[in-house]
Amino acid sequence: MSWQLLRSEPRAVAVIVVLNCIAAALGLASPWLVGEIVNRVVAGAAVSTVDILAAAIVMFALAQMLVTRFGRYAAFRYGERALARLRERFVDDTLALPVSVVERAGVGDLITRGSSDVAQVGGTLRDAVPDLFVSIVQALFILGAVFALHPLLGLCALTGAPLMWFVTRWYLKRSRVAYLAEGQTNSELAETMAATAEGARTVDAFSLHQQRIDAAERTIAASRDARMRTLALRSVFIPGTVFAHSIPVAVVLLVGGTTGLNLGAVIAASLYMWQLVDPLDHVLFWLERLQSSGASLARIVGVAEAATVEKPTEATPVDDRIEVHGVRYAYRGTDDVLHDLELTVRPGERLAIVGPSGAGKSTLGRLLAGTEPPRTGSVTVGGVAVHRLGPRRILLVTQEHHVFVGTLRDNLAMAAPTATDERLTWALEVIGADWARTLPDGLDTELGDPTQTRLDPAQAQQVALARVLLADPHTVILDETTAMLDPTAARQVERALAAVLEGRTVIAIAHRLHTAYDADRIVVMEHGRIAEVGGHDDLLAAQGTYAALWDSWHVR
Repeated sequence: MSWQLLRSEPRAVAVIVVLNCIAAALGLASPWLVGEIVNRVVAGAAVSTVDILAAAIVMFALAQMLVTRFGRYAAFRYGERALARLRERFVDDTLALPVSVVERAGVGDLITRGSSDVAQVGGTLRDAVPDLFVSIVQALFILGAVFALHPLLGLCALTGAPLMWFVTRWYLKRSRVAYLAEGQTNSELAETMAATAEGARTVDAFSLHQQRIDAAERTIAASRDARMRTLALRSVFIPGTVFAHSIPVAVVLLVGGTTGLNLGAVIAASLYMWQLVDPLDHVLFWLERLQSSGASLARIVGVAEAATVEKPTEATPVDDRIEVHGVRYAYRGTDDVLHDLELTVRPGERLAIVGPSGAGKSTLGRLLAGTEPPRTGSVTVGGVAVHRLGPRRILLVTQEHHVFVGTLRDNLAMAAPTATDERLTWALEVIGADWARTLPDGLDTELGDPTQTRLDPAQAQQVALARVLLADPHTVILDETTAMLDPTAARQVERALAAVLEGRTVIAIAHRLHTAYDADRIVVMEHGRIAEVGGHDDLLAAQGTYAALWDSWHVR
C-alpha cells in the first residue's frame, strides 16, 4: 500500500526529490566556506576576502531556506492528498467487509483503525517521508563532503557507525511486535469503552457498574503495559544512537590535531560532523515513528485484505431457489450450533422457522441471508453460494434499525444509489410513512444528529423497510422485526411489511407462534437440528415438537 500511495503521483514525488536534493547540496557550502575562511586568515588574506566568503555563506543559507520551504510545501500538499486517498480507501474497504467480520472485530477496533491508525500513517506520509528523505540525502552529501576534504577524515566520520548499527538492529528486532501489541490493546480499550457506552441502560438496570469499571481498568492496564514496553525500547534506542553519532566529532578533532592535517579541512569536517547530528536525529526519530506507523499500516491493510477474502461472485443464479445441504456451523471458539441441515426454500414461498430459545433459528437465518458462511456444507441460491452473492438478493430484516446522520434522501438512497426522488417518495408512500410529508425540508431533512429531526422507533423501522423495497430483493428474512415496538407502532410496521413482502419469498424466524400460523410451511428446529417440516395442521396432527410448542404457547 505504501508503494501504491507513493507512485500515485510520480510527478509530485519527483518534484519533492529534486527540491530536497538541491536543498541538501546547498547546505554543504557553509562548512566548506568556514574552513576556507580559516585557511585564508591563516595565510594573511585581506578582510574584504573574508567578507566576500561570509556573504557567500549568507547567500547559500538563504537559498537553502527558500528551496527547503518549497520542498516541504510540495511534500505537505502531497501528504495531505495521500492521506485523503488513504481515508477514502479505508472507508471503501470497511464498507466491503462481511458483516460477520465486522461483528467479530468490534466497533471499537474499527474506530481505532479508522481514526488513530489512519492518522498515524497519514502523518507519516505527510511529515516523515519527506523529512526522512531530506535527512538521508543530507547525511549522504555530508559524508561525501568529508571524504572529499580528506579520506582520513572521512574514515573518522564512520567511527560511530558500528554502535549505531548495533543499537538500531536491536531496536528494530523488537519494536514491530511491541507496536502491534500496543495497537491491539488500544483497540480493546476503545471496544470496552464503546460497549459500556452503548449498553449504559443495561449497566444501570442490572447494577453492572463495578463489573464495567473492572473491565475498563483491565484494558487500561493492558494498554499501559504495552505503552511501557514501547517506551522501554525507545529509552535504549534514542540515547544509544545519540551517543553513537557524537563519537565522530571527537574522533575528527583528535585525529586532526595529532596528524597535522590542514586546519581549515579539520574545522570544516568538524562542522560537517555537527551538521550531521541534525539529519541523523531526524532519521532516528522518524525510524522510531515508522515502526509505529508500520504497525498502523499493517492494521489498515488487514481491513483491505479481509474485505477481499469473500468478494461477491459474478456468477448469476439460475433461479431463486434456496438450497441448504449438509450445513454445520459454529461460532468462533465454540462447538457446532447447527448440525447437518437439509432444506429447500421454493421461490415465492412463505416459510416460518420456529423452535425453543437456543434452537439455532436466528443462526440459520443469518446463514440463509449470507451474513455467515457455513463451516461445512453449502447454502446456495440458484446454484451459487449465497455468501458470495451481492447484498441485495436476500435481505435480513431484524428488530435492530439505524438512522444514519444525513438527509432522509441519503438514508434511503444507500439501498438504491441511482433511484430518483420520485422513486424514493414512492417507497415511503408504499410503506405508509405519511409522516415524511410533514418533514420541514422533505427528502433534504437532516436526520440522526441530536440537533436535527429525530425519528421514533416505528418511523426508523419504516425507513429500514423503505430501503428493503428500494433494494428489491427476491427473498426477505424477518427476525422479530416488530419485537421491540409498542403495539401501536408494531401494527404500523406490520402494515408496511405487508406492502414490502408482496410477491417475494419470505422466511420468518418466529419467536411467537402466531407468526407461523399463516405460513406455507413451518420448519421446526430443536438443538440445532431440523426436527420437523410441514404445514400448521399437519404438524399439529403429528403430535411432535411443534404440537408441544403450540400447546405450551396457548397455555400461556
